[in-house]
Amino acid sequence: MRQSKLFTKTRKEAPADEVSKNAELLIRGGFIHKEMAGVYMYLPLGLKVLNKIEQIIREEVNSVGAQEISMTALQNPDLWKKSNRWDDSIVDNWFKTKLKNDAELGLGFSHEEPLVNMLKNFISSYKDLPISVYQFQNKFRNELRAKSGILRGREFLMKDMYSFHTSTKDFDAFYEKMKLVYKKIFERAGIGHLTYLTFASGGVFSKYSHEFQTLTSAGEDTIYIDEATSVAVNQEVYTDEVLQNLGLDKEKLVERKAIEVGNIFDLKSRFSEPFDLSFTDENGEKHIILMGCYGIGVGRLMGTVVEALSDDKGIIWPESIAPFKVHLLSLGESEAVKNEADKVYETLLSSNVEVIFDDRSGMSAGEKFADADLIGMPYRAVVSERSIKEGGVELKKRNEEKGKVVSLEELLKILSI
Repeated sequence: MRQSKLFTKTRKEAPADEVSKNAELLIRGGFIHKEMAGVYMYLPLGLKVLNKIEQIIREEVNSVGAQEISMTALQNPDLWKKSNRWDDSIVDNWFKTKLKNDAELGLGFSHEEPLVNMLKNFISSYKDLPISVYQFQNKFRNELRAKSGILRGREFLMKDMYSFHTSTKDFDAFYEKMKLVYKKIFERAGIGHLTYLTFASGGVFSKYSHEFQTLTSAGEDTIYIDEATSVAVNQEVYTDEVLQNLGLDKEKLVERKAIEVGNIFDLKSRFSEPFDLSFTDENGEKHIILMGCYGIGVGRLMGTVVEALSDDKGIIWPESIAPFKVHLLSLGESEAVKNEADKVYETLLSSNVEVIFDDRSGMSAGEKFADADLIGMPYRAVVSERSIKEGGVELKKRNEEKGKVVSLEELLKILSI
């Protein structure tokens, strides 16, 4: 990508109505565009990040045998009435609309009901189980106050996954696998060292659910961490009884702010029972299927990375999800610099290194450095009169203060790892 051809531009100031760091930096860097409160477009740079996060998630859930599908956004009220979730007094964040014949429809905020209804066509015997199914889809939630940038929106991309089991033993084994899958996802996304498996309320379904909470001062949640065991507890279940059940000493817990980046949940028969989603065992006896669900907000994870890893200059993308691995800057207007920068760019491209090339003319070195820091690629490579005299390209990591001049061969070796 030549930056001169990128239609988006960086901005010195964020919109006055944005107070969250993730929205400020992502808008200023040209990653997202605010359509309205709680609704954002993903622009070329932002979509590349989103797609990379999605692919990490896809690879990890595929590793435990999950199968990807795509469900509909438009929802049939009859299905939701079966589970008593169409009523606004039960679920208060529906977006509802009407067809021209006045028939009501909803925009999906979750997908347990339509999935369970669909699977009745394919599950009948114990031989059909276990299965796990997931999708990436925009969800719609009529939040009273959409805030915190892409951390909490009215329309957002989510990976929602559901598993189906014949027994508690089978479900428990899969649930433990999903804990490890989620841990791997957040490690690959660059925030594993800041993310804790956290005990939270299980609501009406189970004693506990498990959240994955990433430490950051911008967090909406308060968690209490036993740093020796890496066990954390959400404030909502922070009682003496819970601490005793978990074997935690209140005096050893550290209070921190965090953002929930994922959750896993034991649904038991909450949704399979109303739809009579069942199987027959080896003896021909009928049983209700047990379910689990596993969610990750893809945009929310992207926003959390920005909140947790940025500095006062801008974003610091982990290599795994950065739009490009290296930001190549051409400094100066001389033909020698331009020709050398073009040569480096073409060499990187031919070596399959993801590179964005700041080939814009009429800009100072300071402006280009500021833009590079703002959009936060893992490496910055500079071609200038000085670097040419020193026999190469000046390379530095985004989070380093100073770089060093390396030859083109060394540059390729470093960036090809």
